[in-house]
Amino acid sequence: MEFSKRLELFGDEIFASLNDRKNELLAQGKKIYNFSIGTPDFTPQEHIKKALIDAAEDPENWKYSLRDLPELLQAVCGYYKRRFGVEIRPEQVMSCYGSQEGMGHIGMALCNEGDTVLLPTPCYPVFIAGSLLGGAKPWYYPLSKENGFLPNPDDIPPEVAQKAKYMIASLPANPVGSVGTPALYAKLVEFCKKYDILLIHDNAYSDIIFDGNQGHSLFNTPGAMDIGVEFFSLSKSFNVTGARISFLVGRADVIAAVKKLRSQIDFGMFLPLQYAAIAALNGPLDSVKQQCGLYQQRRDALCGGLRGIGWPVNDSHGSMFVWAPIPAGYKNSLDFCMALMEKSGVICTPGSSFGPLGEGYVRFALVMPPEKIAEAVQAIAQSGVLAPNA
Repeated sequence: MEFSKRLELFGDEIFASLNDRKNELLAQGKKIYNFSIGTPDFTPQEHIKKALIDAAEDPENWKYSLRDLPELLQAVCGYYKRRFGVEIRPEQVMSCYGSQEGMGHIGMALCNEGDTVLLPTPCYPVFIAGSLLGGAKPWYYPLSKENGFLPNPDDIPPEVAQKAKYMIASLPANPVGSVGTPALYAKLVEFCKKYDILLIHDNAYSDIIFDGNQGHSLFNTPGAMDIGVEFFSLSKSFNVTGARISFLVGRADVIAAVKKLRSQIDFGMFLPLQYAAIAALNGPLDSVKQQCGLYQQRRDALCGGLRGIGWPVNDSHGSMFVWAPIPAGYKNSLDFCMALMEKSGVICTPGSSFGPLGEGYVRFALVMPPEKIAEAVQAIAQSGVLAPNA
C-alpha cells in the first residue's frame, strides 16, 4: 500500500528509539534517570480531581459535549482577569485537547498551500508539524545563545515578513528556557502589526518562571489583541498533562476559524474534563506559586550540579526545561544522548529534535526532586561521558 506523502514531512520519532533502549537497559538492571519527557511528577490538587470524579458520576456527562460549557468559557475569562489583569470575552476562547493538538491543527485553519510562516529555531516540534500540515513553508528565525535565546524581529528580512501569514513565539520557551520581557512583547506586536502578521503565542509555562520574575500573557501588551492569539494550558501549572486541557484565546475571527475546523474532527471536550478545568481555573493558586519555587530548586540542582562537575550549563530562566550544550568530542546530539544513557543511565532529548538550530544541544526536563537530580549528576560525573577522549 502506498501511504500519504504527507508522512514524509516528518522525521523519525526519536522518543521511540530512546524508549526502546531505555527498556533494554532497565531489563539489564541499569539504574535509569529519565529527563527526556516534560510531564510533571507533581500531582493535581484535590479539588480538581474531585470535580472530575463528581462529574463522571452523572451519566449525562458521558454524552457528546458538542461545545464548551458557558461556565468553562467564563472561567477562562475570569482566570485571565485574575491572573494577568486582561479582559477577554467568551467568544474569544475555545478549548483544545492540549496545546499540541491545537498547534497541530491551526495551520490547517489559517494557511493556504505555499504560505510563509515564521517559526523560531530551536522550537517545540509541533510548531513545525502544524505548519507543514497546513501546507505552509516555514521560515526559521534564530534563537541564538548570543541573544539569550530570545526572538529578535530584526533578524527577519522585510521581504520575508511581507509574505508571512503568521509568526509563532513561545515565552517562556521550550526547549531553551528563555523568558520574555514587556519590551520584547511590545517589539513583537509592533513587528506583526507593521507587516499584518498573526502572532501566535505559546504560553504553556507562564507559571514556571525563576529568580523572582513574573509570567505574562501576550495580551498584557497594548495592541496585541488586534493581531494575536495565545495558547494557554493547564497541563504544567495544574499537573494535568494526561487530561489534555488547553485553550486558544484572542482575536475572535481567528478563534471562529479554528473552531470551525475543530467542529469537523471531534464532538467537544469530555464534560468531566471541562468541570475539572472549571475547578482549576476558579480555584486557589497558592500551590501553583509554591510549585514554581520547587521547580527553581530543581533548576538549581541540575544546572549548578552540572557546572560543578565541569559541564558549562547556563541556568534556565523559565519553563520546566534546561538547554545544555553537548560536550566536546561528540559528533552530534543524538550520539551524545545515546552515550550518556549507556554510560550513566541518564536520558535527555537530542537538540536535533527541535529544528534546524537545535543541533549541538540537549534538553533536560525538570521532572525529579533535587535529591534525585543530585544522584543523576553524580552518575554523569562517575561515567566519564563528559570526557570521551580522555
